Amino acid sequence: MRSTILIQMSAVPSAERPYSLELAPGQQAVFGRGAPGAPVDIVLDDPAVSRRAGEIAAVGDYWLMSNLSAAKTYVVENPEGGGEFVKIPPGRMGAPIPFEFSRVTLPAVDGTISFLVFAPQHVHAPGGGPRGGAETVVAFPLDRDAKYFRILVALCEPRLLDPATSRIPTIPEIIDRLPALGLSRTAVGFHIGYLAEKKLHVKPPQGEGKADWQRHALVSLALRFNLVTADDLALLPPLARRPR
Repeated sequence: MRSTILIQMSAVPSAERPYSLELAPGQQAVFGRGAPGAPVDIVLDDPAVSRRAGEIAAVGDYWLMSNLSAAKTYVVENPEGGGEFVKIPPGRMGAPIPFEFSRVTLPAVDGTISFLVFAPQHVHAPGGGPRGGAETVVAFPLDRDAKYFRILVALCEPRLLDPATSRIPTIPEIIDRLPALGLSRTAVGFHIGYLAEKKLHVKPPQGEGKADWQRHALVSLALRFNLVTADDLALLPPLARRPR
């Protein structure tokens, strides 16, 4: 199965602008401070970060991380989970990372510096059926424990409660609907973009479509294929009762 590893740099405070880097299986990316004549793929502009601090390698539907530092331990955590993390000690090469969504954190002068890594389309054990031939690929590989899935449920909520409505929640409304997640406008926008581009592969409308076409397309696709159902509303906090 061919799967792309996505590295998102919006979490790096020193980045001039948010950007992303995609790695196909077999490709590598070096991260670090960089140096003249020795550029890196992921720039972490902090004096405490080594010039060549580490390397990420895409392998199938997961990725490996190598710590090229001689003295510093790095941490790879699962922001979507219950505090799971993996320590990558100095000199550790090719450590497999089990999380679909990861935050790589390095020691920095003013604390830490980090970036995000997505590894979509994880392979799962095949079900029963005929053997032989190419393996069936999961069309919409959604992780129901991920933040992005709760955002998708929040987007679909008005239509699930009232199929006749055409209302789609705005980004501020999603933030208010999911207060426990501590989301920012940038975070919600990133998750919506990730759902649209990497998970559900929705296409922009032809001609001059709505500026918020991604939200409408995600809701339409999710409800059409029952990717989100009324049972999933249990993932959201209870709706506040309106005063009479």
